[in-house]
Amino acid sequence: MSNPDWSRTSADYARHRQGFPPGLYDLMAHHALLRPGIAALDLGTGTGTLARGLAARGATVLGLDPAPGQVAAATRLAAAEGLADRARFAEGLAERTEQPEASFDLVVAGQAWHWFDRGLAGAEAMRVLRPGGALLICHFDWIPLPGNVAHATEFLIEAHNPRWRMGRGTGFYPAWATDLALAGFQDLGFGGFDHPALYTREDWRGRIRASAGVGGALEDAAVARFDVELAGLLDARFPADPLVVPHRVFAIWGWKR
Repeated sequence: MSNPDWSRTSADYARHRQGFPPGLYDLMAHHALLRPGIAALDLGTGTGTLARGLAARGATVLGLDPAPGQVAAATRLAAAEGLADRARFAEGLAERTEQPEASFDLVVAGQAWHWFDRGLAGAEAMRVLRPGGALLICHFDWIPLPGNVAHATEFLIEAHNPRWRMGRGTGFYPAWATDLALAGFQDLGFGGFDHPALYTREDWRGRIRASAGVGGALEDAAVARFDVELAGLLDARFPADPLVVPHRVFAIWGWKR
């Protein structure tokens, strides 16, 4: 499927989609990827969840995204959280950031690497990093196990959008190791863990409306029809509130030596 129109999802994305859990930032700090005072570039920042998390832990961050609605939402959320002095946002492309050479200590891509021209994005990350800097690619994916709410939701997305082909994931991305190596990054590292994300049933509906297969791809009337069916599915099969939705954090990084 083609890249979604993320600006159409920005309201739901900002309100309902959870960011990375604190454990990711602990992992980054443990491996010296995150330190107070570093300059970071967040590619495909969306509503800035990862950028704001880095800024809250002492980094100065520029978040780039091609969707103006996402940039506006990220800017608003950073201001509301008192992070406007450390996290700023602009429209921009991962493959052509228009940033100066060797100007960042860390480049990150959260939930976004698969949307890029990966070869160009890797080369651009190498260009804008200082020697000793790192590129980190990370994901926070629901895990669709048979019988759970994520599994049932994926089948419903496929029924409404047959072009959607992003289901049945495991939360692992071994191909990104090749991308890092081809871009010239060295000393690759891996990390991750499982996390039981808690969603109210309302927030789960909003999170799915904000997904690539629904709000990013369907017209408004079709999104509304999907949401009604998802509400009925939750009523019938998953009445607990909050829902416990298994997720997996995956992180891979390499260094510019």
